[in-house]
Amino acid sequence: MSLHLSLRQRPGLRLDLRGLVPATLAALSPAEIERMDIAQGNRFVPLAEFFAVTRRGDGDALVLEGDLSRCDRLGWQLAAGNIVVEGPVGDYAGACMSGGELHVKGSAGLLAGCEMSGGALRVEGDVGDFAASALPGSMDGMRGGSFVVRGHAGQRFGDRMRRGTAVVFGDAGDFLGSRMVAGTIALGGRPGAHVAYGMRRGSLVFAGPPPEVASTFVASAAPIPVFWQLLARDLARHGEPFGALRARRAQRFLGDLSALGKGELLLVT
Repeated sequence: MSLHLSLRQRPGLRLDLRGLVPATLAALSPAEIERMDIAQGNRFVPLAEFFAVTRRGDGDALVLEGDLSRCDRLGWQLAAGNIVVEGPVGDYAGACMSGGELHVKGSAGLLAGCEMSGGALRVEGDVGDFAASALPGSMDGMRGGSFVVRGHAGQRFGDRMRRGTAVVFGDAGDFLGSRMVAGTIALGGRPGAHVAYGMRRGSLVFAGPPPEVASTFVASAAPIPVFWQLLARDLARHGEPFGALRARRAQRFLGDLSALGKGELLLVT
């Protein structure tokens, strides 16, 4: 049976939900879970103060219901299992996850999916700044897995990204893919300014309006039909605007030449 946590009241101060993962809660009864302590500011409070816990329905997912926009670190270091959020969630959603699946049916706050190395993170709404990037003070961003954003992305999406695939259906803020080391980012909407600033390696695919290409990128005349068909086929499984990429052509720019210069921008025409 699925485990359901229903928010009783919107917290006045932010909650830290990093310990709520399926592996930890599977063997506990609803009463035992309600007695668990969660962090609120500089103190700990019983989970029951903010959530009602029940088991119902089929499946084995952890389902959270309500406005969780002040609840941070949900899915922190998730290694296995399935978490579903029936609404918005706060900062650090899916941060450092290495497996499993986190499905947010609303928007997510800052640093969603930062330093994730595996698993699948899906956000039906928007994500805030520094999603798929590095934790403050860290050198590596997203390191693997799949990150899908159905809405818009804030600034610095994919900053220092090192591996994995991130797909954004809407628009993206400034500095998309900045300081990118490797991996793939596909954008369906409009990009902001300073795309791929300091990019070293990796691929940025623009299925929608093209970005303003910086002077530190150069156009490539080398044909890439095989690579493009493989990449387009992989992205097509996400649906439009990526579904028809195989029938379109990609204009390729290489850079950022002020950094290592082995990255690529693929502008679909």
